[in-house]
Amino acid sequence: MNLPNKLTMVRIGFAFVIIALLLFPFDAMGITLPKLFVNETIVIDIKYIISGVLFVLASLTDFLDGYIARKYHLVTDFGKMIDAIADKILVNSVLIILCASGFIHPIITVVIIVRDSIVNAIKMVAGNKGKTVAAIKSGKWKTACLMVGITLTLFYNLPFEIWNYKVSDFLLIVAAVLSVISGVQYYVLNRDLIFDKK
Repeated sequence: MNLPNKLTMVRIGFAFVIIALLLFPFDAMGITLPKLFVNETIVIDIKYIISGVLFVLASLTDFLDGYIARKYHLVTDFGKMIDAIADKILVNSVLIILCASGFIHPIITVVIIVRDSIVNAIKMVAGNKGKTVAAIKSGKWKTACLMVGITLTLFYNLPFEIWNYKVSDFLLIVAAVLSVISGVQYYVLNRDLIFDKK
């Protein structure tokens, strides 16, 4: 359990705390969380702000564990596996919860999760044949737009919401479009590998 893997485990811990915070039935338990008011028109539930801060911290561990693993040659098969699992637990769970809460349109959530499932299947096939599927630029841009879009959504799109600029929605739509583009690119680049009978 080297340092990058420990950071990945911390990210999983953050993910479960965020999930619990967003899903816990505070109202049903008689617990009233404080509300924040912006411009007397935007009412903010504090649990989303706390979740947003935790999501940012979790995202930083995602950057750090990969950077440290590459720089100090600490890349392991376990690290690759647990890093992918941590990413899906964090991002997909928050996407689903935000969708169910009405913050994100279902199409965006479905497109991103379906694309990830397809790409993971391609990587699994490649791994079984001793090959590695390298990350592509469109996939990296998709991830960047998605992470920032989710963060802004958790923060109620502030400060842009004050001027009625739907930056969070725009970034999530871009992430969904890039999901489709990168998914097609992954398929095209690995088509021969997928249908190779060896």
